[in-house]
Amino acid sequence: MSVQRATAAVPLVVEGLDRPEELLGKLKFTPLTADGRVGVEVFPLYTTEQTGPTGPAASLVRYHPGAAATPHRHTSYEIILVLDGELITEDGRHPKNSLLVMAPGSVHAPRTEQGALMLVVWEAPVEPAEPVE
Repeated sequence: MSVQRATAAVPLVVEGLDRPEELLGKLKFTPLTADGRVGVEVFPLYTTEQTGPTGPAASLVRYHPGAAATPHRHTSYEIILVLDGELITEDGRHPKNSLLVMAPGSVHAPRTEQGALMLVVWEAPVEPAEPVE
C-alpha cells in the first residue's frame, strides 16, 4: 500500500478500514502528545498545515491500551467513528462501529482500556478545559 497526500488531482485512498490489524501494519502512525495525550498515535489525512491554523483536520487515530487525553473543549464539531476497540468518554463506553458527534462547546477527556482505532474529523482545533464533573 502506498499512501500519498491528497491533492486537487489525486485523492488520498486508504483501504482496509474493516481490517484494522492489517491497516496498522501498513500505515505510518506518529505519536501525538498535544493537549496532554498519552499513548496516542495519528495517521494524518489532512492537517491545519494545509487548511490554516484554525481550519479543519482529520486523522486515523490510534489509542494504545491505557491511552488518554486531558479534558479539552471543542470550538466546533468533532466526529469520531470507532473502527476497532473501545473508546470511553464521560457519556459511556463506545465500541467498534460507534459514531460520536461532539458539539461546539462540549468537553471530554477520551480514554481507552483495551485500545481503539478511530477516524476523527475536527472542524477546528480544540482548547484545554477543566474536567467535566
